[in-house]
Amino acid sequence: MGGFRFATDHRGIATITWDVPGRAMNVMDFEQLEELEGLVDRVLADETISGAIVTSAKSGFSGGMNLEILAGWRSGLSSNAGDGKSPAAQAFDRTMSLHRLLRKIECGRPGWGDPGGPAKPFAAALTGTALGIGYEIALACHRIFVADRPDARIGLPEIRVGLFPGGGGTTRLTRRLGLMEASRFLFEGRLLAPAPAVEAGLADTLVPPDELDEAARDWVAGTNADTIVKPWDAPGGGRVPGGTPYHPKGFMTFVGASAQVHGRTRGVFPAAKAMLSAIYEGALVPFDTALRIEARWFVSALLHPSSTAMINTLFLSKRALEKGVARPAGVESREVNRLAVLGAGVMGAGIGYVAAAAGIRVVLLDRDMGTAKQGRQTIATLFEGQVKRGRITPEERDRSLENVVFTDRYEDLAESELVIEAVFEDPAVKSRVIADAAAELNPETVIATNTSTLPIASLASAAGDERRFLGMHFFSPVHKMKLLEIIRGPKTGPKAIGRALDLARQIGKTPIVVNDARFFYANRCIIPYINEGVRMVAEGVSPALIENAAKRSGMPLGPLQLVDETSIDLGVSIARVSRAAMGENYPPDAAIADDVLEKLASLGRLGRKSRGGFYAYDSRGRRKGLWAGLGEQWPLASVQPDVLTVQHRLMLIQALEAVKALEDGVLTDVREGDVGAVLGWGFAPSSGGPFSWLDRIGPAEIVSRCDRLRELAGARFDAPESLRKMARSGNSFYGHLLDSSPVTA
Repeated sequence: MGGFRFATDHRGIATITWDVPGRAMNVMDFEQLEELEGLVDRVLADETISGAIVTSAKSGFSGGMNLEILAGWRSGLSSNAGDGKSPAAQAFDRTMSLHRLLRKIECGRPGWGDPGGPAKPFAAALTGTALGIGYEIALACHRIFVADRPDARIGLPEIRVGLFPGGGGTTRLTRRLGLMEASRFLFEGRLLAPAPAVEAGLADTLVPPDELDEAARDWVAGTNADTIVKPWDAPGGGRVPGGTPYHPKGFMTFVGASAQVHGRTRGVFPAAKAMLSAIYEGALVPFDTALRIEARWFVSALLHPSSTAMINTLFLSKRALEKGVARPAGVESREVNRLAVLGAGVMGAGIGYVAAAAGIRVVLLDRDMGTAKQGRQTIATLFEGQVKRGRITPEERDRSLENVVFTDRYEDLAESELVIEAVFEDPAVKSRVIADAAAELNPETVIATNTSTLPIASLASAAGDERRFLGMHFFSPVHKMKLLEIIRGPKTGPKAIGRALDLARQIGKTPIVVNDARFFYANRCIIPYINEGVRMVAEGVSPALIENAAKRSGMPLGPLQLVDETSIDLGVSIARVSRAAMGENYPPDAAIADDVLEKLASLGRLGRKSRGGFYAYDSRGRRKGLWAGLGEQWPLASVQPDVLTVQHRLMLIQALEAVKALEDGVLTDVREGDVGAVLGWGFAPSSGGPFSWLDRIGPAEIVSRCDRLRELAGARFDAPESLRKMARSGNSFYGHLLDSSPVTA
């Protein structure tokens, strides 16, 4: 069944309507591209047709390319193709066929660059969101109309999954806006609502949704061939806004852009480097040659292992988790209509905000009305920020705020369908609050704790029936962090897990379901990363070397900056509670890092919030660089390790802990391990997560690195037995789990 419909009106204007059956949003595949090309050819060949509009039957225009199809196509490329072409050549040919289609639209003639006959205008009528290839189709049209829907988004997000726009989007947007203006959309994948998109030059005309079709149709009827020639197709059309690389003005632009891109990516995102190369080289040649250059660099990025890992983790696995792959069998999905949050602090207010934004009725409870009211004010401030950014209207803000009520009475929780405790990380306080709430609730109401470190089993009895109790670990700031770690306690029932997954879906979070243990999964892995960095400070390793080695490995934050951001006194508190609870089982290696944090805390350096930690800060809390006093407290060693050794220590300490979590049964699916790592604490996104990283390097090489680091740094780098077994057998995490059962990604 086709993805497009075709019709013509009395004025000879054709309408190509995108409407993929069975999908809420149009996504493109190769068969649809062939179908679209056939319809474009029909417009160009029929003398009774004067032009066309390309639109959608859905409230959004397109979500982009179907990455499942793209991933399958990529893995199916064969060096033994019947025509003798290499995988790269096959990919290049496929990409160039897309360019051929879009150039037909852009030139308005049957042949790519065919000078014969009058050109026919094409208008893109974007009904809403237009991403990736959907927006690239619009860029090839001669006019882009977009419906004024504040919730819609326009742009090219490919860089987020290890690719870049390869359907002409890179070349067209750069020549439309200039490199500096285009860079935020190409290199950051930034998306804009329709009104800001028109203001930024991503689209041409903003119209009310009910006037979209008529506006586009009138434009096609009133235009002619002389007015639709793109600047790059006009005589002498090699000009790039802001200048080409060897133009005096353009030289500075390209030098600055190169420094900016490399500064942000540190060379660990191959797609960013490939895209910059495509832009630079393409700006030196005519437009059609630039498209060939873009296609070659796109293929380079597509075939890079990093793109495979990022597509698998950040699209395929992430989507599988969001669709409920971890949902217990037999538990039907249903919406949460009434949510209660115990604690109106930063975390509680954050949870209340995302729930209210999703249309859920929220009861925000704290110890007194004043504190609860402050939590509601925090929520109101977050909504106001959305209004200022143009993401919601004032009316939508007011409707959402009406969903939030605050109280200091537990009796007001009685009708809640799910209750989330989000008070101070103290077992006694949490248990008391949970027990007080449980006394007022229906016996079927699910109760969750937002603890980030405490075992669920230690709090479950306060809920009465432990089958209805579980952990829901939100990450801060709640309104920005996508991950939700759902923790199954020893007696947690399937209905409680299902309820938590229902809420995750409603508030737009990506859930992973893990089993109970101290620190669960995410914190279990991030704490060793922080400790390893802090421990190296105590060893005399240069703090700058530690931080830069982490970032060159793909970590968004070095361990010292990360502990400053989360607060040093929190690290001290967690260490003290953990030592008291674990006794002789507390890792002796961790004590070295604990001493460093204790020392900084005693100096009043509690991190960014106190304007002093491992870093120095100005009065507004902006980092000024590493604190000069670190060298006085922990003098630098006369011989510094090489950067690879530091990188291996920081990356392996996280990955080995992830493997141990899998061995211990805390994790049950490597997909959850990778998605949780990338979304939860930013484990080198370009790697696809710790298990993808381990598979890419190979178990044998990992074991070799572990053995070397064990001799150098200690027994914490012992390779788990599962890794040694994989090294001997040649298996991998995505080929087999520990029991050799297959895992699909």
